[in-house]
Formats: sequence, C-alpha cells, structure tokens
Amino acid sequence: MCGIIGFISRKKRLIRGDKIAIALDSLKERGNGQGSGYVGYGIYPEYKDYYALHVFLKNIPTYHQIIDKIKNILSKYGVVVKDEEIPVKEGVLKKEFIPWRFFYDFHDSYKDIENDLMVNIVMEINDRVNGAFVFSSGKNLGVFKATGWPKEVAEFYRLDEYEGYMWLAHARYPTNTRGWWGGAHPFNILNWSVVHNGEITSYGTNKRYVESFGYKCKMFTDTEVVAYIFDLLIRKHKLPVEYALSAIAPKFWDEIDRMDEEERRIHEAIRMTYGPAALNGPFAIVVGTHEGMIFMNGDIEKNNTMIGLTDRIKLRPLVAAEKDDLVFVSSEEAAIRRICPELDKVEMPNAGSPVIVRIE
Repeated sequence: MCGIIGFISRKKRLIRGDKIAIALDSLKERGNGQGSGYVGYGIYPEYKDYYALHVFLKNIPTYHQIIDKIKNILSKYGVVVKDEEIPVKEGVLKKEFIPWRFFYDFHDSYKDIENDLMVNIVMEINDRVNGAFVFSSGKNLGVFKATGWPKEVAEFYRLDEYEGYMWLAHARYPTNTRGWWGGAHPFNILNWSVVHNGEITSYGTNKRYVESFGYKCKMFTDTEVVAYIFDLLIRKHKLPVEYALSAIAPKFWDEIDRMDEEERRIHEAIRMTYGPAALNGPFAIVVGTHEGMIFMNGDIEKNNTMIGLTDRIKLRPLVAAEKDDLVFVSSEEAAIRRICPELDKVEMPNAGSPVIVRIE
C-alpha cells in the first residue's frame, strides 16, 4: 500500500504546491487517511540561507514554554532570525499538534560544522524537549504533514501558496505502527527527504546502526532510519551516490561474482562494510536533496537531485516519466498523468536500479 510521487524541474522552474496535491489525491486509495504529507524544495527564497526548522508542538495551553526550551537550545550556537506558527486553514484537521517554524542561522564560528551541529540539535530537541518533534530541518525546503487524507493535509497547510522546483508526497497506510502526525511521511534530516512505500524488515538492525553514529530514532516508524542512512553514507562518509545506493539495495552475491575484478572487490567491500545499512523487505522510495554529492565518474553535484529506488526484486511498484524539463517518479503512472496527461517518456525502472535526476 501507500502512495508515493515526486517530481523535479531540471530547469528549477517554480511549480505551485497544489499540483503535487492533485497528484497525491489520485493515490489516496493507497492510504487510509492516517497520514499524508508533502515536501517542497525552493519554497523559502527569502530565507534560503537559513535553516528552516519545522516543529510539531503539543497542542496544550503552555505550548509557548516548549518554544522557549527550543530557543534555549538554538541560542547556544546561533540566532533565530524569525519564528512563527506555520500558516494553516483552521477547521480542516483536528490539531493534535501546532506546526511551528524557526528560521535559524549559526554563528560564524560554527559555520564549518553547521550541518553536524544541526543534526545534533534535531536529535536533542526530539529526545529531550517533551512535547516537541522536529520534522524538517533543511535550507530552503519544508515538510508539511499530518494525520489526514492528501486533500485535507494540502488544504490545511495552504499548499497552493507555496512554489517549489521539486516536490515529494506520500499517502500513508500504516501497518506496524499507529498513524500520527510525526509518523506521516516525508521524513527529513537536513536536506534529505524520503517518502517510502513498503516495509523495512531490517528496521531493528538499521536503527541500531544509525544510532551508533549519534542519530536518535524517535518517530516510531521504519522510514525515519532511511533518511538518516542517506545522510550518513553520502554526506558524512562521502560515498559516491552509486555506491551508497548499492549499500542500501546491495547486489546479490551471484551478481557480484560475475563482475570484473575491480568492481567485484568494491561491491564486496560495500556489502561487508555497510551490511547494517542494507534495507531488507519490500520497498520503493523517492528521495529528494540539495546536498552536495559525489558520483562514480568524479562529478560533484551541489544542486538538487531526486532519486527513485526499489528493493532488489521490486516487490513494490515504481514508474518514471518525463515531460520537457520535468521528471516524475511515482507508484502509479495514473498519478503522473493526472497532472501531466501528455508525457514524452514512460519507463519501469529495473529492480534495485536507481533513477537519478539532476538539475541542469
């Protein structure tokens, strides 16, 4: 179950959020109304140089005390440029939480390590501030999610008032965990955002692995670890993208045995070194980022990238399509054609073979 879709403009054209909402609404029968969400990249041009922290605050009369605790943590390393309740349309959803946002800048003395510090700040707030969950923490991007149907969540967050050049979206059908605001997708850390259909049966192993590097899994769902694994392997360990994806969805041993000597040695090393990062179970994921990345051919990408990936035998569907400068990845072709009826190209990626789309 679960419906996922993402699209990116290679030319960084800004597209209103109601487009992705229309597409996701056509996938609503893949969910059950227990969680929907969106992430837009490029939506905060006025604050593009600041971290945008989206935080769920428990909806209690003393929620301003929670805000003060968050500000005390943030004040250790920088300044809050602006904070406010995220504008919503009242009456659409029952507000289990109050969505709040902080635009934040680090002091100059911390600029060289600001990404690592931001990860630590997110973990500290989620672990120690009762009644608060940071669910978005990158620059010039924002996650919008809640318990509800796709159309309700989009209307609640007034998504048509935002414009972005990459959007990801998810309609949830929770199976092993309850539906709640923090458990809705996308999951985000820094510039990484993930939507996922399926089940990560290796969750326990993956969770222990990322927590050994200081990440704290507090959202009670398997997809959270996927975002942390991408951040760990590509940003912190600086693996080329293709090798990081091979660690996440590793080659079968018989495939590795048929490779030439150099490739065989590399993929054997990946499987042995990053075994705990491998995702087992049926899954299809779409990942968005504007994190700097290295590719096998030596290219360095410092702009936005969208990645689609399935498990090694493709137990969950994924389709890719193109129209002019737009590239789409989704659970179903119908969702893509709902907002772009005429397509230049449609393809079904092979199992375990990534779709990687880079800004021109």
